[in-house]
Amino acid sequence: MSKRNSQAAKTAARERLRQERERQAKRDKVKRQVVVAASIVGVLAAAGGISYAVVQGNKPSGWEKAAEAKVVAPANTSGKDGTTIVMGESKSDNVIHLYEDPRCPGCAAMEQSIGESVNKGMEDGDYKLSFTIGTFLDGNLGGEGSKNALSALGAALNVSPEAFVDYKTALYSTKYHPEESTDEFAKDDYLIKVANSVDALKNNKKFQDAVEKGTYDAWAMRMSKSFDESDGVQSTPTIKINDKVVETPSTPDAWQKALKDAGVTK
Repeated sequence: MSKRNSQAAKTAARERLRQERERQAKRDKVKRQVVVAASIVGVLAAAGGISYAVVQGNKPSGWEKAAEAKVVAPANTSGKDGTTIVMGESKSDNVIHLYEDPRCPGCAAMEQSIGESVNKGMEDGDYKLSFTIGTFLDGNLGGEGSKNALSALGAALNVSPEAFVDYKTALYSTKYHPEESTDEFAKDDYLIKVANSVDALKNNKKFQDAVEKGTYDAWAMRMSKSFDESDGVQSTPTIKINDKVVETPSTPDAWQKALKDAGVTK
């Protein structure tokens, strides 16, 4: 091969190499632009997602809205927003006041041990029964079962005082009361299932509609606030006999002794 041809070949090779480098440089540039664009889209999407999450997180929940909503108070209540519940026809001035939370295991234990005796004293006219129900366990444990059960209790109370007492007994029963850490009472269908064990509420369409529509949600929130503002109540269950806190009895005999010690006798 002549020097001339050799030089020409080298020149052509260098030109091909230059062109290939230019093409590769263009491909690299396009690739970088695609990566940058994708990154920007990803950042914007993430920012949008965060912004959406923040906006959603700042939106008031249904229960927060209920706290500000107009109250529909159940029948058989009195006082501001219907937060006073008093039952019984006693001619005495004796009042037994129970403070409870629907998810409270101690309240369930109290109902299972002395509930029947407490209710009988009211039915016999020894005293009147008053109830204030809180929902603080929803805040402590997470969930909304206490609030939802309280709203359902309002629906039962609207049917009758007896339906309220029987439904509360069923909710606290060994058969239906869930573990404290679970939130079964947040489910309307579970509350209705429990209600079907109560004669006055079984297949009661008006009651069921009130549960499902949350008719008494606003009332439940006001009742819960009333509980939070109660004097001398630090936990549940709390029993006051004639406005004095007493140690919660664990047996029917202990309940009778507590009544006697408080001067509540026939």
